[in-house]
Parts: sequence; C-alpha cells; structure tokens
Amino acid sequence: MDYDAKTALIVVDVQNDFADAAGSLYVSGGETVVPVINGQISRAREADATVVYTQDWHPESTPHFEKDGGIWPVHCVRDTWGAQFHPDLDVVGPSIRKGTGGEDGYSGFTVRDPESGKETPTGLGSLLLDAGIEKAVVVGLALDYCVKETALDAVAGEFATTLLTDATASVNLQPGDDERALADLEAAGVVLVGSGM
Repeated sequence: MDYDAKTALIVVDVQNDFADAAGSLYVSGGETVVPVINGQISRAREADATVVYTQDWHPESTPHFEKDGGIWPVHCVRDTWGAQFHPDLDVVGPSIRKGTGGEDGYSGFTVRDPESGKETPTGLGSLLLDAGIEKAVVVGLALDYCVKETALDAVAGEFATTLLTDATASVNLQPGDDERALADLEAAGVVLVGSGM
C-alpha cells in the first residue's frame, strides 16, 4: 500500500470487546489483525499520511443493545475496558467516537438513530476534508459491519477508497456475511487488496 499526504488510514474499532477473546462481542481472529494494522500505521506515518481511529462509545442502555430491543450484546460501553483500544494497537492520531448518544454507530462517518433511521455525521468526513485527504485506506473490525459501512461512506464521499482484506475480520452473524460484504464493497467501487505484509 502506497501512502502520501493526501491519504488517510482509517482504523475502525480495534477495541477490546471486538479484538480480545474475553470481549463481549469478540470477532474471531480479531487480535491477529492488530500487527498487520500496526504495520500500516507505521507506513502511513512515514509517508506523512493521516491516521485516524474510530471507537464505539455507547451509553449503558441504548436501543442498539439486545437488552434494550436491538440485536447486539452490550459492548463498548464508554469508559470501560471493552471500549478501550486493544493494548497492542499503536494509537498515534485522533479518535472519532460513535454511538455516544445511543445511536447505531456502524460507520465512522455517520451514526443512525435506531428508531427513526435518521443519519447524522460524526465529524470524520470534515476532519478528512480539512486535511486535504483524497484517498482513504480502511482497516479494522468488523468487516461485515463497521468496516463495510465506513468504507461505503468513504467511497460515497468521493474518497478513492481501498480496503486491506488481511487487516480485518468478520463477525459472520449469518454464514457468508464476509463474502457478501466484500462483494458489496467491490460493487460500490472500493478497491480490495492485501496489505503485502
């Protein structure tokens, strides 16, 4: 992957609840992508690219959670161990927190009211535009939800978008969700490549 000052590496939700086997919504293999992502962070920094992180940052109760009517176990509750970045992740840039008001926080660019469906920007898009970013490289967890939605919003925002396929892992709530996510991304114009690491 070639980085430059007009490229942003977007590191999606590499948090304990997803990337640690003790996490409440562990993504199988989630911890194995951390070294791959760290390698990309190093390359991006050497090339003066922007590195930005996203974090689920939910309140204790939200319609996003199964206990409150949603589909997900309680995860990434603000200021808890589960919401913290994986301890092996190199964190060297700003973080965009999503779902802070109880919204569905799938994309790094937008949050969605789980009842009305209304979408609101998170600030990631304006951060990238202010930095003169033209290209986005997306990595992190999980491929079939937050990574997919972030990459789709990036390409919809007219960033030339690449997904590093070996720097992500899938929940696979339904068998084959990972393959369907990759097909959806490719159809939307996201370039799918390995990291070469």
